[in-house]
Amino acid sequence: MTRRTQLIKPRIREILSNILSPELVSLLPKHWAQLGDVLILPLREELLPYKKEIAKVYAEVLGVKTVLRKGRIGGEFRETNYEIIYGSDPITIHKENGVFYKLDASKVMFSPANVKERVRMASIAKPNELVVDMFAGIGHLSLPIAKHCKAKVIAIEKSPYTFRFLVENIELNKVQDRMAAYNIDNREFKGENIADRILMGYVVKTPKFIPKALEIAKDGAIIHYHNTVPERLMPEEPFRTFQETAKEYNYGAELLESRIIKRYAPGVWHVVLDIRVFKK
Repeated sequence: MTRRTQLIKPRIREILSNILSPELVSLLPKHWAQLGDVLILPLREELLPYKKEIAKVYAEVLGVKTVLRKGRIGGEFRETNYEIIYGSDPITIHKENGVFYKLDASKVMFSPANVKERVRMASIAKPNELVVDMFAGIGHLSLPIAKHCKAKVIAIEKSPYTFRFLVENIELNKVQDRMAAYNIDNREFKGENIADRILMGYVVKTPKFIPKALEIAKDGAIIHYHNTVPERLMPEEPFRTFQETAKEYNYGAELLESRIIKRYAPGVWHVVLDIRVFKK
């Protein structure tokens, strides 16, 4: 795979050197993300006047149907809103670790950088566990649990558009017998004291949802708590905030493990904590 990439880059530069100046050729992206047959390409501002020509060459050399220009991710639902610069169909099926993820890559976030955490989820749970995914998305973290661990999963996703793909992915991966989906705000979920394990795969505003997670959790449940944290506050954060909130609701919290997922912004890291919670 590495050898193929090394061969691809000179070929792309060779073709585009016919229409771009040497200075612009030097700015061509050396890294990209491919989800199924859709390519997500970061383009410098200087290259934007030639974006369609550039996208066409990358698509032909890499063999994809659609190319998206990478942009900012934002909003409550972490929407991508990437621009289609080649092709017309951003819906793709991405296969990873034996799991199929169908998604609209132009609108629904799927971070290739989170692959290690998705793979970890494939062996994290026991078949008799009930897992509640509070921010399911298209099933990023909970599909591996349902498919490989054979655990029972309740997946909650608020965005109606993303929920469509979550339902399709449950069927695509043939886990309908052990995975149920709810299109609601997780704070409206009625389950109490039911979960052996809880996934909180959200960032920035995750602390707001700690009380709901505690309500859903059984005594001794494990919560996989994601958040973003400035490097200057590590390693105390984000566990300190979680522990303080748990204490307010008469819960104890034990940190089992802390992992860095990726750099979120300059000086800010996306981390995940595995926390066992106890009722006092």
